[in-house]
Amino acid sequence: MKKIVQVILAVVIIGLGYLVFESIMEPVRFKQEKLAREKVVIQKLKDIRSSQLIYKQLTGKYANGFDTLINFLKVAEIPVVKIIPDPTDTTYTRTINDTVGFINVADSLFGKIAGFNFSSFKTIPYSGGQLFEMQADTIERGGVNVNVFEAKAPFTAYLKGMDEQTIINLISKYEDIEKYPGLKVGSMLEPSTDGNWE
Repeated sequence: MKKIVQVILAVVIIGLGYLVFESIMEPVRFKQEKLAREKVVIQKLKDIRSSQLIYKQLTGKYANGFDTLINFLKVAEIPVVKIIPDPTDTTYTRTINDTVGFINVADSLFGKIAGFNFSSFKTIPYSGGQLFEMQADTIERGGVNVNVFEAKAPFTAYLKGMDEQTIINLISKYEDIEKYPGLKVGSMLEPSTDGNWE
């Protein structure tokens, strides 16, 4: 009888030890997975920002939607400029910009990304097909109209499939301090192209 009680106590102790270990490791695993997913989403947001900056440089404004931006990226070209010293300048302070060719914008931005395709460009990783929210407009700052854009990925999209209660707690934490509950680049309120992770 004494041996049976000892075996039962040993099983209970091992079970409780396992539960304590799991309660400690669950948040650690959540954080590791969250950081791994955020790294991928941040890279996509950086790609969107780079695309928007080139779009603005060539058109004077930001693209208001992904269809416009993707159509632009497929056909737009940027000049390849060679800067040479002005041969008539003896002080060697003046230069001449010589356009030697053109390169496709998409090749310039995404040529080194293996398997890049435009259909995945607007899709939030890990979300099961949910799209980034993106918008662009102009706002007035100091009496001047300024172009702005914003692209966002909420926690609920790229943390899909992870512990729901932890995601709810994370969203609540961000809302309490009046921050966007997710990752975003740019702003519709300020002339900024920074990401909220920077």
